[in-house]
Amino acid sequence: MELYYGAINKKELNKIKRFLKSFNLLVINEEISKIALELIEKYSKSHGLEIPDALIAATSIYYDLPLLTYNKKDFKYIEGLQLF
Repeated sequence: MELYYGAINKKELNKIKRFLKSFNLLVINEEISKIALELIEKYSKSHGLEIPDALIAATSIYYDLPLLTYNKKDFKYIEGLQLF
């Protein structure tokens, strides 16, 4: 997978790549997509939930992992989602 990093120099790019390698990759699968769709259907009108946040929440729910975010207001209303 090739990522776009914009106009940065090679040293900065290598630093970013090393940093990103320290994280585990969580794959978005069909089940996560279904959970995200359910969340959008439930919360898009009442709370303005949009696709990116729905996918983030659904991934956290699917893998049963707490979501670490400084943006708690966009997630606090989602049932079954643990916020860290």
